[in-house]
Amino acid sequence: MQIGLEYGRAQEAGSSVEVDDLSLSRLLNKTKLNIERKRSFDERSLSELSINVRALEGYDSIYSPGGYRSGFDTPSTARNSFQPHPMVAEAWDSLRRSLVHFRGQPVGTIAANDHGSEEILNYDQVFVRDFVPSALAFLMNGEPEIVKNFLLKTLHLQGWEKKIDRFTLGEGVMPASFKVLHDPARKTDTLIADFGESAIGELHLLTLGSGGLYFSGIYGYPIEIQALFFMALRCALPMLKHDAEGNEFVERIVKRLHALSYHMRGYFWLDFQQLNDIYRYKTEEYSHTAVNKFNVIPDSIPDWVFDFMPTRGGYFIGNVSPARMDFRWFALGNFVAILSSLSTPEQSMAIMDLIEERWEELVGEMPLKITYPAIENHEWRIVTGCDPKNTRWSYHNGGSWPVLLWLLTAACIKTGRPQIARRAIELVENRLLKDGWPEYYDGKLGRYIGKQARKFQTWSIAGYLVAKMMLEDPSHLGMLMSQSRVQSYLIPK
Repeated sequence: MQIGLEYGRAQEAGSSVEVDDLSLSRLLNKTKLNIERKRSFDERSLSELSINVRALEGYDSIYSPGGYRSGFDTPSTARNSFQPHPMVAEAWDSLRRSLVHFRGQPVGTIAANDHGSEEILNYDQVFVRDFVPSALAFLMNGEPEIVKNFLLKTLHLQGWEKKIDRFTLGEGVMPASFKVLHDPARKTDTLIADFGESAIGELHLLTLGSGGLYFSGIYGYPIEIQALFFMALRCALPMLKHDAEGNEFVERIVKRLHALSYHMRGYFWLDFQQLNDIYRYKTEEYSHTAVNKFNVIPDSIPDWVFDFMPTRGGYFIGNVSPARMDFRWFALGNFVAILSSLSTPEQSMAIMDLIEERWEELVGEMPLKITYPAIENHEWRIVTGCDPKNTRWSYHNGGSWPVLLWLLTAACIKTGRPQIARRAIELVENRLLKDGWPEYYDGKLGRYIGKQARKFQTWSIAGYLVAKMMLEDPSHLGMLMSQSRVQSYLIPK
Protein backbone atom coordinates (compact mmCIF):
# COMPACT_ATOMS: atom_id res chain seq x y z
CA MET A 1 0.00 0.00 0.00
CA GLN A 2 2.73 2.45 0.97
CA ILE A 3 4.76 1.50 -2.08
CA GLY A 4 1.80 2.07 -4.37
CA LEU A 5 1.06 5.48 -2.88
CA GLU A 6 4.63 6.67 -3.07
CA TYR A 7 5.01 5.43 -6.62
CA GLY A 8 1.82 7.16 -7.69
CA ARG A 9 3.06 10.45 -6.27
CA ALA A 10 6.35 10.10 -8.12
CA GLN A 11 4.53 9.51 -11.39
CA GLU A 12 2.31 12.54 -10.92
CA ALA A 13 5.35 14.71 -10.32
CA GLY A 14 6.85 13.53 -13.58
CA SER A 15 9.67 11.79 -11.77
CA SER A 16 11.52 8.88 -13.31
CA VAL A 17 12.12 7.36 -9.89
CA GLU A 18 11.38 3.63 -9.83
CA VAL A 19 10.02 1.71 -6.87
CA ASP A 20 12.74 0.83 -4.40
CA ASP A 21 13.67 -2.72 -5.39
CA LEU A 22 15.18 -3.36 -1.97
CA SER A 23 11.95 -2.40 -0.18
CA LEU A 24 9.91 -4.68 -2.40
CA SER A 25 12.36 -7.51 -1.93
CA ARG A 26 12.03 -7.13 1.83
CA LEU A 27 8.27 -7.46 1.53
CA LEU A 28 8.60 -10.58 -0.60
CA ASN A 29 11.03 -12.08 1.87
CA LYS A 30 8.42 -11.72 4.62
CA THR A 31 5.91 -13.97 2.92
CA LYS A 32 6.76 -17.04 4.97
CA LEU A 33 5.92 -16.95 8.65
CA ASN A 34 7.85 -18.81 11.29
CA ILE A 35 5.42 -21.59 12.05
CA GLU A 36 6.00 -23.42 15.30
CA ARG A 37 6.03 -27.12 14.54
CA LYS A 38 4.55 -28.87 17.53
CA ARG A 39 1.43 -30.80 18.43
CA SER A 40 -1.57 -28.74 19.45
CA PHE A 41 -5.34 -29.03 19.78
CA ASP A 42 -6.75 -32.24 18.34
CA GLU A 43 -3.81 -34.64 17.94
CA ARG A 44 -5.67 -36.86 15.50
CA SER A 45 -6.26 -34.13 12.91
CA LEU A 46 -3.27 -31.83 13.29
CA SER A 47 -0.52 -34.37 13.91
CA GLU A 48 -0.03 -34.98 10.21
CA LEU A 49 0.51 -31.26 9.66
CA SER A 50 2.57 -30.67 12.81
CA ILE A 51 1.74 -26.98 12.80
CA ASN A 52 0.38 -24.73 15.49
CA VAL A 53 -2.67 -23.04 14.02
CA ARG A 54 -2.54 -20.35 16.70
CA ALA A 55 0.95 -19.42 15.54
CA LEU A 56 -0.54 -18.58 12.16
CA GLU A 57 -3.40 -16.48 13.49
CA GLY A 58 -3.82 -14.43 16.64
CA TYR A 59 -7.00 -12.77 15.50
CA ASP A 60 -9.23 -15.78 16.18
CA SER A 61 -8.58 -15.88 19.91
CA ILE A 62 -9.50 -12.23 20.27
CA TYR A 63 -12.96 -12.43 18.76
CA SER A 64 -14.04 -15.92 19.68
CA PRO A 65 -13.41 -17.98 22.83
CA GLY A 66 -13.36 -21.32 21.08
CA GLY A 67 -10.63 -23.08 19.16
CA TYR A 68 -10.56 -25.31 16.13
CA ARG A 69 -11.81 -28.83 16.45
CA SER A 70 -11.32 -31.80 14.21
CA GLY A 71 -13.95 -33.28 11.92
CA PHE A 72 -16.14 -35.95 13.44
CA ASP A 73 -15.70 -38.48 10.65
CA THR A 74 -12.57 -37.46 8.74
CA PRO A 75 -9.72 -39.84 9.68
CA SER A 76 -6.18 -38.64 9.11
CA THR A 77 -3.31 -40.46 7.44
CA ALA A 78 0.39 -40.56 8.06
CA ARG A 79 2.07 -37.16 7.88
CA ASN A 80 4.60 -38.10 5.21
CA SER A 81 2.05 -39.71 2.91
CA PHE A 82 2.50 -37.03 0.26
CA GLN A 83 3.85 -38.54 -2.94
CA PRO A 84 4.81 -36.54 -6.05
CA HIS A 85 2.30 -37.06 -8.85
CA PRO A 86 3.41 -37.24 -12.51
CA MET A 87 0.92 -34.46 -13.19
CA VAL A 88 3.04 -32.00 -11.17
CA ALA A 89 5.89 -31.96 -13.71
CA GLU A 90 3.41 -31.47 -16.55
CA ALA A 91 1.83 -28.60 -14.64
CA TRP A 92 5.16 -26.81 -14.15
CA ASP A 93 5.99 -27.16 -17.84
CA SER A 94 2.62 -25.68 -18.80
CA LEU A 95 2.95 -22.86 -16.29
CA ARG A 96 6.37 -21.87 -17.58
CA ARG A 97 5.10 -21.89 -21.17
CA SER A 98 2.56 -19.25 -20.14
CA LEU A 99 5.21 -16.75 -19.02
CA VAL A 100 5.19 -13.28 -20.55
CA HIS A 101 8.45 -11.32 -20.89
CA PHE A 102 9.07 -7.58 -21.00
CA ARG A 103 12.55 -6.48 -22.03
CA GLY A 104 13.90 -9.91 -21.27
CA GLN A 105 12.35 -10.22 -17.81
CA PRO A 106 9.32 -12.39 -16.88
CA VAL A 107 6.46 -10.13 -15.75
CA GLY A 108 3.47 -12.46 -15.53
CA THR A 109 1.55 -15.34 -17.06
CA ILE A 110 -1.10 -15.19 -19.76
CA ALA A 111 -4.64 -16.22 -18.84
CA ALA A 112 -4.68 -19.25 -21.16
CA ASN A 113 -2.34 -20.87 -23.67
CA ASP A 114 -5.02 -22.57 -25.73
CA HIS A 115 -3.73 -22.83 -29.30
CA GLY A 116 -6.78 -24.86 -30.29
CA SER A 117 -9.20 -21.99 -29.72
CA GLU A 118 -10.27 -19.96 -32.72
CA GLU A 119 -10.98 -16.85 -30.64
CA ILE A 120 -8.13 -15.53 -28.51
CA LEU A 121 -10.11 -12.56 -27.12
CA ASN A 122 -8.06 -11.30 -24.17
CA TYR A 123 -6.85 -14.67 -22.91
CA ASP A 124 -3.37 -13.82 -24.22
CA GLN A 125 -3.03 -11.03 -21.64
CA VAL A 126 -1.68 -11.00 -18.10
CA PHE A 127 -4.67 -10.64 -15.78
CA VAL A 128 -3.93 -9.12 -12.39
CA ARG A 129 -6.55 -11.35 -10.78
CA ASP A 130 -5.52 -14.53 -12.58
CA PHE A 131 -1.85 -14.10 -11.69
CA VAL A 132 -2.48 -14.58 -7.95
CA PRO A 133 -2.20 -18.41 -7.95
CA SER A 134 0.72 -18.20 -10.40
CA ALA A 135 2.49 -15.78 -8.06
CA LEU A 136 1.94 -18.09 -5.11
CA ALA A 137 3.25 -21.06 -7.08
CA PHE A 138 6.49 -19.26 -7.98
CA LEU A 139 6.94 -17.90 -4.46
CA MET A 140 6.44 -21.34 -2.91
CA ASN A 141 8.94 -22.73 -5.40
CA GLY A 142 11.58 -20.17 -4.36
CA GLU A 143 11.25 -18.00 -7.49
CA PRO A 144 10.27 -14.52 -6.27
CA GLU A 145 11.80 -12.57 -9.17
CA ILE A 146 8.80 -12.91 -11.48
CA VAL A 147 6.46 -11.77 -8.69
CA LYS A 148 8.65 -8.76 -8.00
CA ASN A 149 8.67 -7.84 -11.70
CA PHE A 150 4.90 -8.25 -11.91
CA LEU A 151 4.33 -5.98 -8.92
CA LEU A 152 6.66 -3.31 -10.27
CA LYS A 153 4.99 -3.25 -13.68
CA THR A 154 1.49 -3.29 -12.20
CA LEU A 155 2.32 -0.39 -9.89
CA HIS A 156 3.77 1.45 -12.86
CA LEU A 157 0.51 1.00 -14.75
CA GLN A 158 -1.46 2.05 -11.67
CA GLY A 159 0.11 5.49 -11.95
CA TRP A 160 -1.34 6.08 -15.41
CA GLU A 161 -4.31 8.36 -15.98
CA LYS A 162 -7.32 6.12 -16.46
CA LYS A 163 -10.42 7.17 -18.37
CA ILE A 164 -13.40 5.13 -19.54
CA ASP A 165 -16.14 6.87 -21.50
CA ARG A 166 -14.86 10.24 -20.25
CA PHE A 167 -15.04 9.02 -16.67
CA THR A 168 -11.76 9.29 -14.73
CA LEU A 169 -11.11 6.33 -12.46
CA GLY A 170 -9.63 6.68 -9.00
CA GLU A 171 -5.89 6.86 -8.45
CA GLY A 172 -5.71 3.47 -6.78
CA VAL A 173 -7.41 1.50 -9.55
CA MET A 174 -5.30 -1.39 -10.79
CA PRO A 175 -5.51 -2.57 -14.41
CA ALA A 176 -7.71 -5.57 -15.12
CA SER A 177 -4.96 -6.90 -17.40
CA PHE A 178 -2.02 -5.90 -19.54
CA LYS A 179 -0.14 -7.23 -22.53
CA VAL A 180 3.30 -6.76 -24.01
CA LEU A 181 3.66 -5.68 -27.64
CA HIS A 182 6.95 -6.81 -29.16
CA ASP A 183 8.36 -4.83 -32.10
CA PRO A 184 11.13 -6.99 -33.62
CA ALA A 185 12.09 -4.31 -36.15
CA ARG A 186 12.71 -1.64 -33.54
CA LYS A 187 13.62 -4.18 -30.87
CA THR A 188 11.26 -2.57 -28.37
CA ASP A 189 8.65 -3.81 -25.92
CA THR A 190 5.57 -1.79 -24.98
CA LEU A 191 3.12 -2.34 -22.10
CA ILE A 192 -0.56 -1.93 -22.96
CA ALA A 193 -2.98 -1.85 -20.02
CA ASP A 194 -6.71 -2.54 -19.95
CA PHE A 195 -8.57 -0.91 -17.07
CA GLY A 196 -11.87 -2.48 -18.07
CA GLU A 197 -12.68 -0.48 -21.16
CA SER A 198 -12.06 -3.47 -23.45
CA ALA A 199 -13.72 -6.14 -21.33
CA ILE A 200 -17.06 -7.63 -22.34
CA GLY A 201 -19.68 -5.32 -20.89
CA GLU A 202 -16.85 -3.73 -18.90
CA LEU A 203 -17.46 -6.63 -16.53
CA HIS A 204 -14.21 -6.34 -14.63
CA LEU A 205 -15.24 -3.00 -13.20
CA LEU A 206 -18.14 -4.79 -11.55
CA THR A 207 -16.51 -7.98 -10.37
CA LEU A 208 -13.41 -6.56 -8.70
CA GLY A 209 -11.56 -9.72 -9.59
CA SER A 210 -14.02 -12.39 -8.51
CA GLY A 211 -15.90 -14.25 -11.18
CA GLY A 212 -18.57 -15.45 -8.75
CA LEU A 213 -19.70 -11.88 -8.18
CA TYR A 214 -21.32 -11.76 -11.58
CA PHE A 215 -24.70 -12.58 -10.07
CA SER A 216 -24.27 -10.98 -6.60
CA GLY A 217 -22.03 -7.60 -7.10
CA ILE A 218 -25.01 -5.94 -8.39
CA TYR A 219 -26.80 -4.96 -5.21
CA GLY A 220 -26.30 -4.94 -1.45
CA TYR A 221 -23.07 -6.21 0.12
CA PRO A 222 -21.85 -9.42 -1.57
CA ILE A 223 -19.96 -11.84 0.67
CA GLU A 224 -16.99 -12.02 -1.71
CA ILE A 225 -16.50 -8.24 -1.74
CA GLN A 226 -16.77 -8.09 2.04
CA ALA A 227 -14.36 -10.98 2.61
CA LEU A 228 -11.77 -9.64 0.14
CA PHE A 229 -12.06 -6.15 1.65
CA PHE A 230 -11.62 -7.56 5.15
CA MET A 231 -8.52 -9.48 4.09
CA ALA A 232 -7.10 -6.43 2.29
CA LEU A 233 -7.48 -4.34 5.44
CA ARG A 234 -5.72 -6.97 7.52
CA CYS A 235 -2.88 -7.26 5.02
CA ALA A 236 -2.47 -3.48 5.04
CA LEU A 237 -1.79 -3.27 8.77
CA PRO A 238 1.77 -4.69 8.82
CA MET A 239 2.68 -2.52 5.82
CA LEU A 240 1.92 0.80 7.51
CA LYS A 241 4.66 2.86 9.06
CA HIS A 242 4.71 3.57 12.79
CA ASP A 243 4.44 7.34 12.45
CA ALA A 244 1.62 9.82 13.04
CA GLU A 245 0.02 9.23 9.66
CA GLY A 246 0.49 5.48 9.83
CA ASN A 247 -0.96 5.19 13.32
CA GLU A 248 -4.01 7.17 12.23
CA PHE A 249 -4.64 4.67 9.43
CA VAL A 250 -4.09 1.77 11.83
CA GLU A 251 -6.74 3.11 14.16
CA ARG A 252 -9.22 3.60 11.34
CA ILE A 253 -8.55 0.15 9.90
CA VAL A 254 -8.93 -1.59 13.25
CA LYS A 255 -12.21 0.23 13.87
CA ARG A 256 -13.45 -0.89 10.45
CA LEU A 257 -12.35 -4.48 11.06
CA HIS A 258 -14.26 -4.65 14.33
CA ALA A 259 -17.43 -3.28 12.76
CA LEU A 260 -17.19 -5.44 9.62
CA SER A 261 -16.54 -8.66 11.51
CA TYR A 262 -19.47 -7.97 13.86
CA HIS A 263 -21.81 -7.31 10.95
CA MET A 264 -20.74 -10.27 8.81
CA ARG A 265 -20.65 -12.82 11.61
CA GLY A 266 -24.03 -11.77 12.85
CA TYR A 267 -26.09 -11.01 9.75
CA PHE A 268 -24.52 -13.08 6.94
CA TRP A 269 -24.08 -16.32 8.84
CA LEU A 270 -26.56 -19.13 8.22
CA ASP A 271 -26.76 -22.51 9.91
CA PHE A 272 -29.61 -24.81 10.86
CA GLN A 273 -30.60 -22.83 13.94
CA GLN A 274 -30.37 -19.46 12.21
CA LEU A 275 -32.42 -20.73 9.28
CA ASN A 276 -35.10 -21.92 11.68
CA ASP A 277 -35.07 -18.53 13.40
CA ILE A 278 -35.47 -16.66 10.10
CA TYR A 279 -38.30 -19.01 9.15
CA ARG A 280 -40.13 -17.91 12.32
CA TYR A 281 -39.39 -14.19 11.97
CA LYS A 282 -42.08 -11.62 12.56
CA THR A 283 -42.17 -8.79 10.02
CA GLU A 284 -42.64 -5.02 10.14
CA GLU A 285 -41.01 -4.77 13.58
CA TYR A 286 -40.45 -1.25 14.86
CA SER A 287 -38.30 -1.23 17.97
CA HIS A 288 -34.69 -1.05 19.18
CA THR A 289 -35.15 -4.67 20.23
CA ALA A 290 -36.30 -5.84 16.80
CA VAL A 291 -35.01 -9.29 15.92
CA ASN A 292 -35.75 -9.16 12.19
CA LYS A 293 -33.53 -6.14 11.58
CA PHE A 294 -33.59 -6.43 7.78
CA ASN A 295 -37.32 -7.12 7.66
CA VAL A 296 -36.82 -10.41 5.84
CA ILE A 297 -40.08 -11.99 4.74
CA PRO A 298 -39.97 -15.70 5.71
CA ASP A 299 -41.88 -16.64 2.57
CA SER A 300 -38.96 -15.28 0.52
CA ILE A 301 -36.73 -18.14 1.70
CA PRO A 302 -36.23 -20.44 -1.33
CA ASP A 303 -37.35 -24.03 -0.89
CA TRP A 304 -33.95 -25.49 -1.78
CA VAL A 305 -32.32 -24.01 1.35
CA PHE A 306 -34.35 -26.17 3.73
CA ASP A 307 -33.14 -29.37 2.06
CA PHE A 308 -29.60 -28.10 1.52
CA MET A 309 -28.91 -27.02 5.11
CA PRO A 310 -27.54 -29.92 7.19
CA THR A 311 -27.91 -30.05 10.96
CA ARG A 312 -24.10 -29.91 11.17
CA GLY A 313 -22.57 -27.09 9.16
CA GLY A 314 -23.14 -23.52 8.02
CA TYR A 315 -21.91 -20.78 5.69
CA PHE A 316 -21.95 -17.09 4.89
CA ILE A 317 -24.80 -16.39 2.49
CA GLY A 318 -24.24 -14.45 -0.72
CA ASN A 319 -25.84 -11.11 0.10
CA VAL A 320 -27.90 -9.23 2.64
CA SER A 321 -29.92 -6.08 2.12
CA PRO A 322 -33.27 -4.78 3.43
CA ALA A 323 -36.02 -7.36 2.80
CA ARG A 324 -33.72 -9.26 0.47
CA MET A 325 -31.27 -12.10 1.16
CA ASP A 326 -29.31 -14.16 -1.34
CA PHE A 327 -29.11 -17.57 0.31
CA ARG A 328 -26.73 -19.09 -2.25
CA TRP A 329 -23.33 -20.52 -1.37
CA PHE A 330 -20.31 -18.69 -2.81
CA ALA A 331 -17.07 -20.65 -2.47
CA LEU A 332 -14.52 -17.85 -2.79
CA GLY A 333 -16.18 -15.63 -0.19
CA ASN A 334 -16.42 -18.40 2.37
CA PHE A 335 -12.84 -19.60 1.89
CA VAL A 336 -11.44 -16.07 2.10
CA ALA A 337 -13.51 -15.59 5.25
CA ILE A 338 -11.71 -18.57 6.79
CA LEU A 339 -8.24 -17.48 5.70
CA SER A 340 -8.69 -13.88 6.84
CA SER A 341 -10.39 -14.91 10.11
CA LEU A 342 -13.50 -13.02 9.18
CA SER A 343 -15.19 -16.21 10.34
CA THR A 344 -14.82 -17.38 13.93
CA PRO A 345 -13.10 -20.73 14.55
CA GLU A 346 -16.51 -22.30 15.08
CA GLN A 347 -17.86 -20.84 11.85
CA SER A 348 -14.76 -21.93 9.95
CA MET A 349 -15.22 -25.49 11.09
CA ALA A 350 -18.92 -25.34 10.24
CA ILE A 351 -18.06 -24.31 6.67
CA MET A 352 -15.81 -27.35 6.36
CA ASP A 353 -18.56 -29.51 7.88
CA LEU A 354 -20.93 -28.22 5.20
CA ILE A 355 -18.52 -29.22 2.43
CA GLU A 356 -18.31 -32.74 3.83
CA GLU A 357 -22.06 -33.01 4.34
CA ARG A 358 -22.87 -31.62 0.89
CA TRP A 359 -19.92 -33.03 -1.04
CA GLU A 360 -21.95 -34.08 -4.07
CA GLU A 361 -23.52 -30.63 -4.42
CA LEU A 362 -20.44 -28.46 -3.76
CA VAL A 363 -17.65 -30.69 -5.11
CA GLY A 364 -19.23 -33.38 -7.24
CA GLU A 365 -16.97 -34.98 -9.83
CA MET A 366 -14.75 -31.93 -10.36
CA PRO A 367 -13.95 -29.36 -7.67
CA LEU A 368 -15.34 -26.82 -7.06
CA LYS A 369 -18.74 -25.17 -7.42
CA ILE A 370 -18.21 -21.42 -7.63
CA THR A 371 -21.79 -20.93 -6.43
CA TYR A 372 -24.68 -23.16 -5.48
CA PRO A 373 -27.34 -23.61 -6.67
CA ALA A 374 -27.67 -22.39 -10.23
CA ILE A 375 -30.41 -19.95 -11.11
CA GLU A 376 -32.72 -20.87 -13.98
CA ASN A 377 -35.95 -20.16 -15.84
CA HIS A 378 -37.54 -16.77 -15.09
CA GLU A 379 -34.92 -15.83 -12.48
CA TRP A 380 -32.14 -16.58 -14.97
CA ARG A 381 -33.77 -14.38 -17.60
CA ILE A 382 -34.19 -11.46 -15.18
CA VAL A 383 -30.80 -11.65 -13.45
CA THR A 384 -28.57 -12.48 -16.42
CA GLY A 385 -30.50 -10.86 -19.24
CA CYS A 386 -30.72 -14.29 -20.92
CA ASP A 387 -26.93 -14.58 -21.02
CA PRO A 388 -26.16 -17.72 -23.12
CA LYS A 389 -22.81 -18.24 -21.40
CA ASN A 390 -24.37 -18.37 -17.94
CA THR A 391 -27.05 -20.97 -18.43
CA ARG A 392 -27.77 -23.20 -15.44
CA TRP A 393 -24.79 -25.14 -14.06
CA SER A 394 -22.39 -23.36 -16.39
CA TYR A 395 -19.65 -20.75 -16.04
CA HIS A 396 -20.49 -18.33 -13.19
CA ASN A 397 -23.95 -19.84 -12.76
CA GLY A 398 -23.10 -22.97 -10.83
CA GLY A 399 -20.09 -24.00 -12.90
CA SER A 400 -17.19 -25.93 -11.37
CA TRP A 401 -13.81 -24.16 -11.30
CA PRO A 402 -10.61 -26.15 -10.62
CA VAL A 403 -8.75 -22.94 -9.69
CA LEU A 404 -10.70 -22.87 -6.41
CA LEU A 405 -8.79 -25.98 -5.32
CA TRP A 406 -5.97 -23.92 -3.81
CA LEU A 407 -8.38 -21.88 -1.69
CA LEU A 408 -10.11 -25.03 -0.49
CA THR A 409 -6.74 -26.56 0.39
CA ALA A 410 -5.64 -23.48 2.32
CA ALA A 411 -8.89 -23.46 4.28
CA CYS A 412 -8.52 -27.19 4.98
CA ILE A 413 -5.02 -26.75 6.34
CA LYS A 414 -5.97 -23.83 8.55
CA THR A 415 -8.89 -25.72 10.06
CA GLY A 416 -6.91 -28.95 10.49
CA ARG A 417 -8.86 -30.87 7.84
CA PRO A 418 -6.25 -31.66 5.12
CA GLN A 419 -7.96 -34.95 4.30
CA ILE A 420 -10.79 -32.97 2.66
CA ALA A 421 -8.27 -31.31 0.35
CA ARG A 422 -6.65 -34.63 -0.50
CA ARG A 423 -10.00 -36.06 -1.49
CA ALA A 424 -10.63 -33.09 -3.80
CA ILE A 425 -7.14 -33.24 -5.30
CA GLU A 426 -7.64 -36.91 -6.16
CA LEU A 427 -10.68 -35.96 -8.21
CA VAL A 428 -8.70 -33.28 -10.03
CA GLU A 429 -5.83 -35.66 -10.78
CA ASN A 430 -8.22 -38.12 -12.37
CA ARG A 431 -9.21 -35.72 -15.14
CA LEU A 432 -7.71 -32.24 -15.27
CA LEU A 433 -4.52 -33.06 -17.20
CA LYS A 434 -6.29 -35.53 -19.47
CA ASP A 435 -8.89 -32.87 -20.28
CA GLY A 436 -6.21 -30.28 -21.09
CA TRP A 437 -6.47 -28.06 -17.96
CA PRO A 438 -9.91 -26.54 -18.73
CA GLU A 439 -11.00 -23.20 -17.32
CA TYR A 440 -14.23 -24.59 -15.88
CA TYR A 441 -16.65 -27.53 -16.03
CA ASP A 442 -20.40 -27.62 -16.58
CA GLY A 443 -23.22 -29.73 -15.19
CA LYS A 444 -24.70 -30.30 -11.78
CA LEU A 445 -21.79 -32.58 -10.84
CA GLY A 446 -19.14 -30.76 -12.89
CA ARG A 447 -18.90 -33.72 -15.24
CA TYR A 448 -18.53 -31.92 -18.57
CA ILE A 449 -15.85 -29.55 -19.85
CA GLY A 450 -17.38 -26.08 -20.02
CA LYS A 451 -19.03 -25.24 -23.33
CA GLN A 452 -16.85 -22.12 -23.74
CA ALA A 453 -14.00 -23.14 -21.42
CA ARG A 454 -10.47 -22.41 -22.61
CA LYS A 455 -7.94 -25.24 -22.42
CA PHE A 456 -4.57 -24.83 -20.71
CA GLN A 457 -6.06 -22.20 -18.41
CA THR A 458 -3.15 -20.89 -16.40
CA TRP A 459 -4.89 -20.46 -13.09
CA SER A 460 -6.27 -23.99 -13.26
CA ILE A 461 -2.68 -25.17 -13.60
CA ALA A 462 -1.28 -22.87 -10.92
CA GLY A 463 -4.14 -23.57 -8.52
CA TYR A 464 -3.34 -27.28 -8.64
CA LEU A 465 0.36 -26.67 -8.01
CA VAL A 466 -0.29 -24.36 -5.06
CA ALA A 467 -2.65 -26.91 -3.51
CA LYS A 468 -0.07 -29.68 -3.85
CA MET A 469 2.76 -27.56 -2.43
CA MET A 470 0.70 -26.44 0.56
CA LEU A 471 -0.12 -30.03 1.45
CA GLU A 472 3.53 -31.00 1.11
CA ASP A 473 4.69 -28.06 3.24
CA PRO A 474 1.87 -26.48 5.28
CA SER A 475 4.16 -23.61 6.32
CA HIS A 476 3.45 -22.14 2.88
CA LEU A 477 0.10 -21.14 4.32
CA GLY A 478 1.94 -18.24 5.94
CA MET A 479 1.93 -16.49 2.56
CA LEU A 480 -1.84 -16.28 2.62
CA MET A 481 -2.38 -15.22 6.20
CA SER A 482 -1.69 -12.03 8.08
CA GLN A 483 1.60 -11.44 9.85
CA SER A 484 1.68 -12.16 13.59
CA ARG A 485 2.29 -8.46 14.10
CA VAL A 486 -1.39 -7.85 13.34
CA GLN A 487 -2.39 -9.37 16.68
CA SER A 488 -1.07 -6.41 18.65
CA TYR A 489 -3.22 -4.03 16.64
CA LEU A 490 -6.42 -5.93 17.33
CA ILE A 491 -6.32 -6.23 21.11
CA PRO A 492 -9.59 -4.68 22.31
CA LYS A 493 -9.23 -1.40 24.19
